[in-house]
Amino acid sequence: MTPNAASSAPSRRSFLASTAVATAAVAGGLPLLAACGGSDSGSGGGTTSGKDAMKLLPTYVASTVAKPDIASKNGSAAGYTGKVDLASLSTSVPKKLGTGAPFKIMSPFWGSPPKAGCAYYTALDAAAGTKVTWQNQDGNTYGQKLGAVLASSDIPDMVVVPSWELVGKISNAVTAKFMDLGPYLAGDKVKKYPNLAAIPSDSWRMGIFGGALRGIPMPAAAATFIVPYYRKDIFDKRGYSVPKSPEEFLSWAKEATSAKAKVYACGDMSWTAGNIFGVRPSGTLGWNIGADGKLTYRIEQPEYLEALEWTRKLFDAGVVHPDDKARSGDSGQRFTAGQILVFNNDTSAWYGKTAEQAAANPDFEIDGMDIFGADGGNPTLYASQPATIWSLIRKGASKTTVENALAAANFSAAPYGTKERMLVDYGVEGTHYTVKNGVPVKTDQGNTEVINAWVMLAAPAPYFAHPDYPDVARKQVEWEQRMGAFMRKTSTYGMNIVEPTRYANLSSQFEQLEIDYVRGNRKLSDVQAAISTWKSSGGDKLRDWYKQLIDKNGSGN
Repeated sequence: MTPNAASSAPSRRSFLASTAVATAAVAGGLPLLAACGGSDSGSGGGTTSGKDAMKLLPTYVASTVAKPDIASKNGSAAGYTGKVDLASLSTSVPKKLGTGAPFKIMSPFWGSPPKAGCAYYTALDAAAGTKVTWQNQDGNTYGQKLGAVLASSDIPDMVVVPSWELVGKISNAVTAKFMDLGPYLAGDKVKKYPNLAAIPSDSWRMGIFGGALRGIPMPAAAATFIVPYYRKDIFDKRGYSVPKSPEEFLSWAKEATSAKAKVYACGDMSWTAGNIFGVRPSGTLGWNIGADGKLTYRIEQPEYLEALEWTRKLFDAGVVHPDDKARSGDSGQRFTAGQILVFNNDTSAWYGKTAEQAAANPDFEIDGMDIFGADGGNPTLYASQPATIWSLIRKGASKTTVENALAAANFSAAPYGTKERMLVDYGVEGTHYTVKNGVPVKTDQGNTEVINAWVMLAAPAPYFAHPDYPDVARKQVEWEQRMGAFMRKTSTYGMNIVEPTRYANLSSQFEQLEIDYVRGNRKLSDVQAAISTWKSSGGDKLRDWYKQLIDKNGSGN
């Protein structure tokens, strides 16, 4: 049950925000880029994993209320490809777990928040037995507001924290200001909240901060989520074959580009290049112990430079749209306009672009290329973290407040095919949506009220479901399953790691350096020099820190 929403191609920073919206409103649970920041604590950061973590986790009890049409495989999301039969929706919350006691929630919000007391908020409160006062904050500047609130003594009862805001003092404040939920959720205690019990253990493990279970997670599929999309309708019309190697891609790109006709092969393919050449993700997932027993960071991989060099070849060949080179405008709009034929974005764009173009351009067809390896063979891909957004409850909250907050999270985590999921995703029939041929369609009121609020509190195991375009859900799941077959986990997979503050900005220079290099504005020697500087200015010491952490907690792979 996914809203009829569109998605656009953002910059890396706004990509995180847009993916959060997509996670909440379009895909039923998608992975995000993980980025754990520093800590001011005396311990200098760290994590909890292995046997220590297992003792803190809720008991996993899989949901049986709605079986997916396509089961999860190779780290993929599950898929639902049928119509919505409102008469047969299951019930996952048979009785209200909330008592109606009021509590406040602060959460990032992208767009214009609905008014307090709107029909959507009223209906959710009535169904869950809650009374929520929403303190929605601009998602684009959420970190500033979050930092100020956590530094104050006036913290809302429940706060949503995305991983990319875990920088500086915020990461330390998470441990200092939010409560241990173990007494309510650890082990079999979670069975009071069946939808929370159905959240996979790997996702719960990511909610451990400072040695305690503090975060209620929004689960994410482990399979890679950056898709190299192509205009299948144009490929078919022009007789193009889908490239299956870096060399084939470059050759095709030169053939497909016509500057005179203002048609270019692609946008900036940097994200996909990393997957093609087997570069590990950024952030804490970038650390891995190789077959030689050595612990290295992603920028030390030979493949890192190879990916950058191939991306530069695309720019040098003139096959990348000039606006992508200038980093201006919207790559997604250029894609739908036929100005570029390939662009990379997260999995939500598959549905978003399909729905967006259905009426205006009925011939439009988007598809995802399978990622090939550097030699044209199978790729080496790396698993995404199983959760990167959490809701947390402030320390000192009363038992009543905690139980009402958990009741809200349990309602929000209802699986697809249930009355609760339908209400969270679509609101009230007749008010927020109507059903046409088994497909829920939002009304204008639904489009203004039923957007990223309740969905940020918790989510079920990852899934795709688009009743209006079921074939898209099938393609999304099957693509993830095919790519997931080549997926590996790094040594830090499944660990919510907080690096010491002194290393917080150690790698910050590389994003801009990569942007400049692939566009021909910096030399390869500049990148190599930056890697050497990274090592000498703290990278080698950070490596020692990670080695001790992995030795103590065990490897994620």
